[in-house]
Amino acid sequence: MSHPKGKLIAIGGAEDKGTDLELGVIHRSNLNFFELGILKRIAAESGATDARIEVITTASSSPKEVGGNYKNAFEKIGYSNVGHISIRNRDEATDTDFIQRVKKANVVMFSGGNQYRLTSTFGGTEILQILHDRYLKDEFVIAGTSAGAMGMSNTMIYEGNSGRSHLKGEVKITTGLGFNKDVIFDSHFDKRGRFARLVQAIGANPSCLGIGLGEDTGVIITEGTNMEIIGSGMVTIIDGHHIRHSNIADIPEGNPISIENLIVHFLTSGDRFNTYHRKVEAKQVEEQVED
Repeated sequence: MSHPKGKLIAIGGAEDKGTDLELGVIHRSNLNFFELGILKRIAAESGATDARIEVITTASSSPKEVGGNYKNAFEKIGYSNVGHISIRNRDEATDTDFIQRVKKANVVMFSGGNQYRLTSTFGGTEILQILHDRYLKDEFVIAGTSAGAMGMSNTMIYEGNSGRSHLKGEVKITTGLGFNKDVIFDSHFDKRGRFARLVQAIGANPSCLGIGLGEDTGVIITEGTNMEIIGSGMVTIIDGHHIRHSNIADIPEGNPISIENLIVHFLTSGDRFNTYHRKVEAKQVEEQVED
């Protein structure tokens, strides 16, 4: 089995950009996180000190502001070679200038917003095919935050009210951008109470692993299966491979789901997980020995 040469970086949203513009003040456990943080790691993972970063704001309803925020944030950490691709519809997705820029980038980052806009805009396009080819063949980084992370997988949640997500039919699934076929990402996971939402998605698609990304928290996936947790919060992994009982196929829509024998992991920065073997490789904690 050949492994992708590229890297996927999926972020749960509200990553520290040196501002509190998007979702209010985030109380972080590590006040210096921005200096060491996710955006710096995204750029560094490209392996190029002058990495060309293209931010795609198709999912966003305020692309100009969001694109400017990212350009400013990357400049603060020493990366000034940043472009903003503001594709708003399928026609613009065929623009030859945008296509050439994606071919030349070291990093492509999808902003937050509405993940349905991503899939309906890029599905079947040359740009998406280029991204797939480069992810498989090049040392290329595809990053996404919030909606941009949720759109990375083959199976994608596009809607689901947290307060009703324990009821069959309340979690809506469609096909994502397809960079990883074995997972389902959910974002803002702890803040917005999305555990039951991801459980229903996995109950309906138990061949996938559910990856619930906390805010200012993400995963780096290398070789398609090796996952490292980064950021200041927590990642929740829901494994449905060993489900014994599930009523999800038999009950009418609107009824509560019943699922037995889910496996759940809570992981934090430095922990590792292999999505193929579905095994945790926790970080080593040095024992403190008193003199």
